[in-house]
Amino acid sequence: MKTIKIWNDDASERQLDQICNWLEDGEIMITPTDTLYGIACDALNPKAIDKICRLKGINPDKTNLSIICSNISMAAEYARFNNQAFQLLRDNTPGPVTFLFKSAPTLPKAFKGRKTVGVRIPDNKLCVDIVERLGHPLLTTSIEYADEDYARNPELIAEAYEGKVDFILSGDDGDTEPSTIVDCTGNEPEIVRQGKGILPE
Repeated sequence: MKTIKIWNDDASERQLDQICNWLEDGEIMITPTDTLYGIACDALNPKAIDKICRLKGINPDKTNLSIICSNISMAAEYARFNNQAFQLLRDNTPGPVTFLFKSAPTLPKAFKGRKTVGVRIPDNKLCVDIVERLGHPLLTTSIEYADEDYARNPELIAEAYEGKVDFILSGDDGDTEPSTIVDCTGNEPEIVRQGKGILPE
């Protein structure tokens, strides 16, 4: 497994170019986020998405897939949301919240037929910089781990995923608390998983 060391979630221009080249080639990576370390790939690369689904045992037809966007404008290209949901996004991003929205027809091929999509705009400079450099979202899912050390420590995460992913962005220690999930597909937003993100009353 290839390793790129990232300091303070701030990759150099050269590192960003290398990361995006690998992603565009269909490679999958482990990256820090503002919650757990995540497994991620280019959301427009069906082969890379298939790799992640096989790795996690995910049936993309039955499991909500999430994308990381760099800002609300990018999210609006792939998800449909009303003024109330826009306000929620504006008030709670960037941050550790996944919003479930009705999908837009512009979603990548792997999402076709999906009625919903999870949208993340994390409070993590590295993730946002990669997405901005790519020009479109990453598909992401959390790592799985046996104990908290293997969730936090990037060296142990790399050990656990050796031979399973193509490269890891080794940054600061990760968190063990996932994002809060808010379902915005109904009349009123509903928290379906309380995680790290706290929505204001």
